[in-house]
Amino acid sequence: MSGNGENGGNSGDSRADRILRTLQSNGSVSIQDLVESLGVSVATVRRDLHELEQQGLLRRVHGGAISIAPLFYEPFRNDSSFQEEIGRQAAEKRRIANAAADLVQDGDTIILTAGTTTTEIIRSMRQRRGVTVVTNAVNVAMELSKRKDLNVVVTGGYLRGDWFSLVGPAAAHTISHLYPAIAFLGASGVDAERGLTSYDPDEADINNLMVKQAQRKIAVADHTKLGVVASCLICPIEAVDMLITDTHAGDEAVQGFLDKRIDVRRV
Repeated sequence: MSGNGENGGNSGDSRADRILRTLQSNGSVSIQDLVESLGVSVATVRRDLHELEQQGLLRRVHGGAISIAPLFYEPFRNDSSFQEEIGRQAAEKRRIANAAADLVQDGDTIILTAGTTTTEIIRSMRQRRGVTVVTNAVNVAMELSKRKDLNVVVTGGYLRGDWFSLVGPAAAHTISHLYPAIAFLGASGVDAERGLTSYDPDEADINNLMVKQAQRKIAVADHTKLGVVASCLICPIEAVDMLITDTHAGDEAVQGFLDKRIDVRRV
């Protein structure tokens, strides 16, 4: 987006990133609000919205644009436990996801575990050139099918219906032949002594393989997951390069990770 010389302010984000951030936070935005916040003309805003719509990143409406609602999964539409998990610590997960998505650079291949926080990461992905997303989560693949600017690799495998994740030998075979730049790791528990853990052994095995194959390993977990130890080990904490959590995680909660030289970011 050239913007005809209009720079849209002093932010390091591109205009497209700022538009998408606003949509993620508010669900909709008006052309007039964008003109004022970006410091550009109506014609420039209309052109930006057209380009973003062509890439499957938003939907234009009269006077502005709305976020493309995430695909929902009919068998779980009336499942109260599923709905509850999606909404739990929702604001914190969005902040964590934004911080994680900002780490992705042009040309990266990234891999994500199944889960609600990692799903938020792909919803937060900005425009990047040549990015490939590898996932064993069917819901992530479905949502990314709308993105014209990303390449998507689905592992295959046996489907675990509760979190839409694919596990087993086929999933492992795909992952073992890839070397992602970043693995974004969700977990049931993140503990400074016991590491990253899951309640499902098959999922723990697949996530462990993601850790082994990736160059950078980034755990994403809200404060309620810190200090929790589930039944199956994904990886020792020493295998993780960075932990992104939220500001409700106190100094005591993160000190053990800092002692292990983990880069901790509270957002």
